[in-house]
Amino acid sequence: MGRGVKELLSDFGHDLPHHPPSPTATAVPGPFTHATSWRGPRRAGAGWAASRPPVRQYRMTSDQVGLYWPLTTATPMAATGAPMGVDVLNGSTFYVDPHGWIQDDQIPVTNPNIFIFGKPGRGKSAWVKAFCNRMFAFGYQALILGDPKDEYELLCRHFGVEPFAIGPGMPARLNPLDPGPLAAGWNKLTRAERDHKSGLIFGRWLVLLRSLIGCQTIGDHRVPVGPTEEQILKAVLDTLTRHDTDSRELRPIVLPQVWAVLNNPSSELIDATRFPDRWRFLEETRLLRDAVAQLTTGALAGIFDAPTSITIDWQAPIQSMSLSRLAGLGDQATGMALACLSSWGSAMREGGGHRINIRDEAWKQLRLGPDAVASFDQDLRLSRAHGDIEIAVSHKPSDYQSAGHAGTQAQQIAKDLLHLADIKVLYGQDADVADDLDHLLDLRPLARDAITGWAMHRTGRALICVGPHTHKVHLALHPDLELPLTHTNHNLAPS
Repeated sequence: MGRGVKELLSDFGHDLPHHPPSPTATAVPGPFTHATSWRGPRRAGAGWAASRPPVRQYRMTSDQVGLYWPLTTATPMAATGAPMGVDVLNGSTFYVDPHGWIQDDQIPVTNPNIFIFGKPGRGKSAWVKAFCNRMFAFGYQALILGDPKDEYELLCRHFGVEPFAIGPGMPARLNPLDPGPLAAGWNKLTRAERDHKSGLIFGRWLVLLRSLIGCQTIGDHRVPVGPTEEQILKAVLDTLTRHDTDSRELRPIVLPQVWAVLNNPSSELIDATRFPDRWRFLEETRLLRDAVAQLTTGALAGIFDAPTSITIDWQAPIQSMSLSRLAGLGDQATGMALACLSSWGSAMREGGGHRINIRDEAWKQLRLGPDAVASFDQDLRLSRAHGDIEIAVSHKPSDYQSAGHAGTQAQQIAKDLLHLADIKVLYGQDADVADDLDHLLDLRPLARDAITGWAMHRTGRALICVGPHTHKVHLALHPDLELPLTHTNHNLAPS
């Protein structure tokens, strides 16, 4: 009992033949035998999903899907650019790629500008910061042309960049009349090239001076800046830069020099402006001279009236100009500072590169008058040629409608600005503001209901308009890397 066949045969001198054991077969994984976790591969640099899409998961055949979800379709947007959250209508990731959309004939976008509207605390600033942070990977750089509330301070310091503090008593000086890179190599340019570039530079300077002078008031009336005043200012700029007589360089100028030439005119300036004598020139330009003097002795004294003293690292992903020190000087002072930064930023971006120019509370600049509105309008129109993305952040559309009195040119231009941005991010609004958006943007009833209902129920929800198409998108932020940088309510937390 218990003896096997091998032992029994061995008693009779027979041995069973030896069969070598077969090698153990190694399992070769097939292409569909392993499913990656929804959070991504567990290794460095392999990507990470911020959150699980807020939808249930079902498994069925393709012929069954149309029965259960007959109206669900895939997003028509390509997966290029910055992933900005979940499209709640189909559960897919929604990507924002302004320049890519312009090049795609299937997407009705002709300019890369973005307007953002929403009540305070809905997530506007978080969206802008997340968009910039994700576009840095594609070689873009962000330039915050005035940060009135230091909302971008944490993001700057995350990338090792210290924001430039601009305000009374601060060491930073910024010259809005800086010619910028256009004046480089002036002595090597032909006469035609110099005339072309000087026209661009002088045009920008004149728009700025008209804005800063025209926003000042005498009672209820603004200081007039008509054709005569413009010709005087142009003659002053010609005198200071001497671009007609000295071809070796285009001399940079500052605001105090403009006032000095007006206050002590040369005989050449008097002749160029067609005044009969010095006394008549001084008499007729008294209001203009006082308005220019106010730019160097008023609220902005010591800020924009000297050569630029800061050095910008244009290789850094982000740069910011903090204006929080101007908060106590009123909205007009902040608006004038925004106008100066806008002019300076226009000059600096002539150097090329893809930049995201962020204009927070741009409505304060637009209230300076029609010239400030025209300057902002020009920046929006030229963004495509410069390779820039202009982002304007406001609370409601009436911020633009209040740029001038009803029926004036300034108000009409400001209203038309909304049509210079084919991309609009609409956060939650009250019903009356949603009515204004519906009137200006021709929103459909479902889109209006989404703004007043769905978007108001949770922070981070926005209706993104890409041309005539709308998408309900919930912003997804990395809880450890992005959320602390984009959270703007940290100042409200008890210490």
